Amino acid sequence: MNRKAKESRRDFLKDVAVLSAAAAVVGAGLPGRAAETAPDLVVASGDDPKAMVKKVVAELGGMKRFVSRGDVVVVKPNIGWEKSPEWAANTHPDVVVALIEMALDAGAKEVKVFDRSVRPAPKCYAGSGIEEAAKKAGARVLHVTDLAVADLAVPKGRHLKKSSVYKDAIECDCFINVPVAKHHVRSRLTLCMKNHMGITADDRGGVWHPQLDQVLADFASAFAPKLNVLDAYRIVVDKGPNTGSLDFVKLTKKCIAGVNQASVDAYATVKLFDLPLEQVRHIALARELGVGEVDLAKLQIRDVTA
Repeated sequence: MNRKAKESRRDFLKDVAVLSAAAAVVGAGLPGRAAETAPDLVVASGDDPKAMVKKVVAELGGMKRFVSRGDVVVVKPNIGWEKSPEWAANTHPDVVVALIEMALDAGAKEVKVFDRSVRPAPKCYAGSGIEEAAKKAGARVLHVTDLAVADLAVPKGRHLKKSSVYKDAIECDCFINVPVAKHHVRSRLTLCMKNHMGITADDRGGVWHPQLDQVLADFASAFAPKLNVLDAYRIVVDKGPNTGSLDFVKLTKKCIAGVNQASVDAYATVKLFDLPLEQVRHIALARELGVGEVDLAKLQIRDVTA
């Protein structure tokens, strides 16, 4: 090899090295790289609901993993009941606020908050504290009576073949599912998958409740949030979802987050409520439909303190 050829080869190798190093630096900040190193679930313990939310999302790779600049984001809490946070009937307002703030900081164009309340929505939105807190944080708070609906096909559904869903939930760029962990008289527990009942305009009494566990699994097979954040600062351990006694409300000071709804629900069932998965039938049915991994031994779980 002559001198000129050797110099050319040396310059080429230098260029390759520089470009490789630059690619590594840039790649480290990309959502894909964050996803590669993030655990399946993050479980935070702490005294501040807002701090716990920010911690679990950071450990999952940060909100920019889920929200891009210009995105329309839906933050979907449980706002089913006219009760203040100490009752744990609704998602804690501080949990909702933390997600709104992070989404806006990540560059979201708009953040929408809504739920199909069980009781009259104006009273539930106000009584839960979520409406005022969400508006102050910069979100647009909507009532489902003002929303258009569209059909969502459920190809894997065994009972539910399609669902009428509020269009904002399925047309947004990022849907963040934010339930509160509670006992439920029909489905044993209400967690991530059960929270989807707040985005459907279906006749819940006629279509969902008769085969509730199967329908919850069916719907989850067709609808996957980008992020699930389970509020477990306080949980309802019996007579839920709207208990009449604070004796059934337990202060647990936890927050669980993950990309897969079934995995979050499985963790909460076993670790928060000390129940075998078989006793929460819709989780087992969701596993059969391929919604997600529910064997905790197969999940990478990170415990943190906030």
